[in-house]
Amino acid sequence: MKRRIIEIDREKCNGCGACAAACHEGAIAMEDGKAKLMRDDYCDGLGDCLPACPVGAISFAEREAVAYDEQAVLENKRKKMQEKMKKEGMSLPCGCPGMQSKKIDRAENAGAEAVCAKPVSRLAQWPVQIKLVPANAPYFDGVKLLIAADCTAYAYAAFHEDFIKGHITLIGCPKLDGVDYSDKLAEIIGGNDIKSVTVVRMEVPCCGGLEYAAKEAIKQSGKFLPWQVVTISIDGKMINN
Repeated sequence: MKRRIIEIDREKCNGCGACAAACHEGAIAMEDGKAKLMRDDYCDGLGDCLPACPVGAISFAEREAVAYDEQAVLENKRKKMQEKMKKEGMSLPCGCPGMQSKKIDRAENAGAEAVCAKPVSRLAQWPVQIKLVPANAPYFDGVKLLIAADCTAYAYAAFHEDFIKGHITLIGCPKLDGVDYSDKLAEIIGGNDIKSVTVVRMEVPCCGGLEYAAKEAIKQSGKFLPWQVVTISIDGKMINN
């Protein structure tokens, strides 16, 4: 099939690796010091890597390519997650990594010296659940949209200041809700003046459903919006994608 896909000019590439870090699908990797599109079926054609390249070595091309394979991408991410957990000594005998019990040890007064004032809420609207929010709510006009997995605000301590502040916030968990949020999010993004989309998810594979729904929604909306995915680790740190 002929479709839009990214193209990398390896002569221009300076080997910085920014595009590989920006590619949420794992389609780009560094080979011999240069960026390379490793698999056509991992490239969704959205072009998150384009603005990341400082030398303009990446562009869109219309060519024959196999279709984007979401399941293959998710499987690749799952394998990488298992390898990471194995490397860190976290056994995964069976089941979903998101259901694995793990105790997180923290010092009793960790970060206490940085607490100067009582935190304030930065939430700008209600409701926040994707399933409950009205798609035509007036507060969607001209805003930055935050789409976050339920667990992220519990794992990441400065969530209100670093993510919710200056955004309209939507939260959900595709694993617990058992739904695909794509259509609802597409209605929100397509029917309102959304300026940008930020997706904040946990590192566990089941959170991939939220990331997938956001990407599909942007595609369905027909808009070309700046967007990013931020991944939070189980112990509350931001991970470079």
